[in-house]
Amino acid sequence: MMNPAQIEMSNTATMEAHRCDTEHLGEQLQRRGIDLNAVVAQVAAFEVAVPSWALGTGGTRFGRFPEPGEPRDVFEKMDDIAVIQQLTRATPRVSLHLPWDEPDDPGALRDHATSLGLGFDAVNSNTFQDQTHQVHSYKFGSLCHTDAAVRAQAVAHNVHVIEVGRALGSEALTVWLADGANYPGQMHLRKSFERTLEGLREIYTALPESWQLFTEHKPFEPAFYATVVQDWGSSLMLAQALGLRASCLVDLGHHLPDTNIELVVARLVTAGKLGGFHFNDSKYGDDDLTAGSIKPYQLFLVFNELVDASEAGMLDAAPAYMIDQSHNLKDPIEALLMTVDNLRQSYAKALLVDRAALAHYQDTNDVVMAEQVLKTAYETDVRPLIAEARQRCGGALNPVAAFRASGYRAAKATERTGVTYAPPQSL
Repeated sequence: MMNPAQIEMSNTATMEAHRCDTEHLGEQLQRRGIDLNAVVAQVAAFEVAVPSWALGTGGTRFGRFPEPGEPRDVFEKMDDIAVIQQLTRATPRVSLHLPWDEPDDPGALRDHATSLGLGFDAVNSNTFQDQTHQVHSYKFGSLCHTDAAVRAQAVAHNVHVIEVGRALGSEALTVWLADGANYPGQMHLRKSFERTLEGLREIYTALPESWQLFTEHKPFEPAFYATVVQDWGSSLMLAQALGLRASCLVDLGHHLPDTNIELVVARLVTAGKLGGFHFNDSKYGDDDLTAGSIKPYQLFLVFNELVDASEAGMLDAAPAYMIDQSHNLKDPIEALLMTVDNLRQSYAKALLVDRAALAHYQDTNDVVMAEQVLKTAYETDVRPLIAEARQRCGGALNPVAAFRASGYRAAKATERTGVTYAPPQSL
């Protein structure tokens, strides 16, 4: 972990400028009847889980360009996540993927996380890849497979993930299925969905009483003709059929281009089945880019729906927030720091929306003024507010600058040696 003195030193260098910016923003908000300190407190309470797989460099089928000093195992990934938590004070939980980051001793990993001030969020199963110990292949699907033995294997894996999650202190399971078909006629569209529901019922039955199950949809990839859980409607059907502790997870990259994701959020809120989010951004498909880097206004509109639903009492519990990104070019830690900052900015802007004015203009069909209310909140520079929320909790005013000044990456590049990477695949 970083030396706290490094964060303090970084903050001291910019504190005077930060105070001026914060006072200026406070005066602006006061004229709008908004208490800056009240918003800072709400932003400071916002947290998002970091996935274990996001700490290593990503890649494509064409190649991978590893970052010097990236973690060699799940324990070192915990160390990096602890640094992100030090800097942001917004990432106290880890979402573990099995078997990618399965620990030999879950208790030892839990103890290590606790020593770093971290806990565990949802655990994630994997039936979209064959593993070396598997008896049956998922080439033609897992829970949707025509072979009962393959389906039983997929169910058993999810039950195993639950057991590991219990040892870690998790209380949720996320199930994403790559099941689908590439060609017409390859798969019985109705029966494949029915088999998937049957398998999920077995998994749901194995959940501890306090646990939640999140179903995740995706319109394509790796199945390009028909994906079994291809949209929020299919996910909702599954969650409704399973029971009260099943709900839908919205991955911002799991939608076709130009999908109105904030409308999807609104519909799931109405259905009482909005379970959580995987935050990322995309231009064309499931790009897994830094959240808010491509479509920042869309991210704000998603949070606008969440804040509106929360203030209206439509959410029984806060959704489970998690980052889901692949960092091919950026330093993974820096990319995650940027995402946390962008998420908090979108949340803060949504908190600034004048709800009473917006409701009035919506009721009177004043299209221009209704949009202006949203734009006023969105165009407010809330960066001083976010920095203040971090600083009050012991974090960094400028996380990326503090991280770079600390020399953490260079130190880890020297410390973490002996990693061999496979060469890029040829075309």
